[in-house]
Amino acid sequence: MIKDLKDLFSLIDKVASSDLSRLELEVEGLKLVLEKKEKEVVVQHQSSHQPAPVVPQPAPVSQEVQKEEAPAEEEDFGDYAVIRSPIVGTFYRAPAPDAPPYVEVGDIVEKGQVLCIVEAMKIMNEIESDVKGRVVRILVENAQPVEYGQPLFLIEPLE
Repeated sequence: MIKDLKDLFSLIDKVASSDLSRLELEVEGLKLVLEKKEKEVVVQHQSSHQPAPVVPQPAPVSQEVQKEEAPAEEEDFGDYAVIRSPIVGTFYRAPAPDAPPYVEVGDIVEKGQVLCIVEAMKIMNEIESDVKGRVVRILVENAQPVEYGQPLFLIEPLE
């Protein structure tokens, strides 16, 4: 059901954009409560052993505001494929501090190959390549925070 943060954020977005005011979900001892209160979604996560933390989520931004802001931040990457962060978190180039990086500039990568990890809430999310190609540029330094949609890699598509 909810396997990773992508699923959780998707569920939060769906509740935020729906007419629902509250959603309660309990699976295998895990209780999740999503509740709308005056333009915000409140998330409660409760296991059978811990009290429920409350994490407020910002109200969805209107499409008009997003369209106005996007051109100012958007860079032109030409014909390169841009691999973007699907979540907010911390960017890591390697699976462990003492391990070699997943990829280097110049490496040929396959579609679905792991390029990096973005850690969010102590969950390590592997970020995969959307295309087969050559890594042209790594746009983020190791252990740096990244935002949702932030470009991480430029890949020159092959074939």
